[in-house]
Amino acid sequence: MKKKTFLSTLASVSISAGLLFGATSASLATAATIEGPDVFWKISMWGNPRALSIGMEELAKKAAEATDGKFKIKIFYGAQLSSNRENLDGIKLNAFEGAAICNFYHPGKNPAWMVFSLPFLPLGDPKVDKYVRSKMMEHPAIVADMAKWNAMPYVSGLLPQYEILGKGEVPTTLEGWKGKRVRAGGGLGSAMEKLGAVKQTLPAGETSTAFQRGALDAAAFPYTYAHVSFKISDEAEWYTSNLAPGTSECSWVLNKTAYDKLPDQYKAFLMENRDMVMDMEQEAYAAQDAKNLPAFEKAMTKIVYTDDELKRFKEIAGKPVWDEWIEANKDKFDSQGVFDAIWKYAAEAEEAEAAK
Repeated sequence: MKKKTFLSTLASVSISAGLLFGATSASLATAATIEGPDVFWKISMWGNPRALSIGMEELAKKAAEATDGKFKIKIFYGAQLSSNRENLDGIKLNAFEGAAICNFYHPGKNPAWMVFSLPFLPLGDPKVDKYVRSKMMEHPAIVADMAKWNAMPYVSGLLPQYEILGKGEVPTTLEGWKGKRVRAGGGLGSAMEKLGAVKQTLPAGETSTAFQRGALDAAAFPYTYAHVSFKISDEAEWYTSNLAPGTSECSWVLNKTAYDKLPDQYKAFLMENRDMVMDMEQEAYAAQDAKNLPAFEKAMTKIVYTDDELKRFKEIAGKPVWDEWIEANKDKFDSQGVFDAIWKYAAEAEEAEAAK
């Protein structure tokens, strides 16, 4: 199949996002609404600016505007400050004041957080997803995982449901996954193993190269933005459109020592803008889907699984993976309680939506 690059799509998204990135000199000239001392915060991030970071960029802009440039927040991309697997170590060492983390990059450092990577959790609806993850950021086990690294949860990255892009023989049935080398972490990787796939846990930035070298057959990423951001779509020949096997958790966390040193008005500013950060993330994901999906359909084979196939997948790789995770972690923390909390909060969100 003739391949089309998705760089033009990514570029158009980047141009739109550029309107939000960074405060202009004119905006900084406005009168401060929050008085306070000079503070400079460094936030560690790998890769390039993208939907995951757009809300934090707007937070940085608003902080500068509200304080007349006194509270400066700068996101350092491309692992300038630390690698994706070592951001928690950097926070513990007080090397920077905040960071993006993804649970699957260091499962041993955040075992309770791996609940978010279990397959088939009730997080498909964006409103439910936001409510559940916001509540879970306050769960004792989730907070405790970060406390070990002198970190505190700030906001969820609200990663969309994953889909899988790949090349080679098209897996139109569940049996088609047998033997395929699939980049998928956490419980999602375990789910794919139940289908006979071979789980790979490559860093996102190395995945495209693995395709080029023939070392990988497929990759699961948040749909569709991450596939474009990491150029998986430039290599792939087919994509799943309705597998929706699960997601994972990439969050923004803060250095607890640095946060505790902030004046109360700066702390209040950060907490009052959490919704804004998450709303902008979700809006950016939706905007990229609108741009990317037509390009996917033109350049790749679209896989649509039947309801019977999806039901079979959940039976094979749903509850069995949940039970294994709960059993493996029951002596480390209240794994059953953490798992149950996801469903409890999802039910609360659904009831609230139904009552509107």
